[in-house]
Amino acid sequence: MLTWIVLIVVAAALVYAIVIYNQLVRSRQMSHEAWSGIDVQLKRRSDLVPNLVESVKGYASHERALFQRVAELRTAAQALPAEDVAARAQAEGALAVALGRVMALAENYPELKASANFLELQQELSTLESEIQMARRYYNGAVRNLNTLVQSFPSNLIAGMFRFEQRSFFELSDAADRAVPQVAM
Repeated sequence: MLTWIVLIVVAAALVYAIVIYNQLVRSRQMSHEAWSGIDVQLKRRSDLVPNLVESVKGYASHERALFQRVAELRTAAQALPAEDVAARAQAEGALAVALGRVMALAENYPELKASANFLELQQELSTLESEIQMARRYYNGAVRNLNTLVQSFPSNLIAGMFRFEQRSFFELSDAADRAVPQVAM
């Protein structure tokens, strides 16, 4: 009788460990999928940047330093490895601020504001920024779930045995990146 009780307890513990392991795998996969969603949106934005800059350049050619900065930030963001979430978040935040300055330039150029090409690019960028924000929230939620499992008892025991690791949130590290861009002429 005691043998059966021990076998049942061991079997229950094994089943519980399998359930926790599967939750960890599911959470890790969701965080990878969520990061992929952010990466796709950031790539779309990166592809849109040259078109936007070229559209604005013709109207505001004396803003060469800003256009150069946008190009540098875009290149720097693209050069970072996709798995370096913190560095990507910082680079993309700086790029978003610079793009905001480019968009703010339109206020000083009525012809630019009326340009169909610029309006289309502006709308596309606005939509894209919303999609990036949604993808970021989804990613951070998936990371929160994974990190909770990795840190919580008893799932942390299984996570430790199978080397599940916490992931970094996609967040802006510099408070200045949150500021509304100011354009002075």
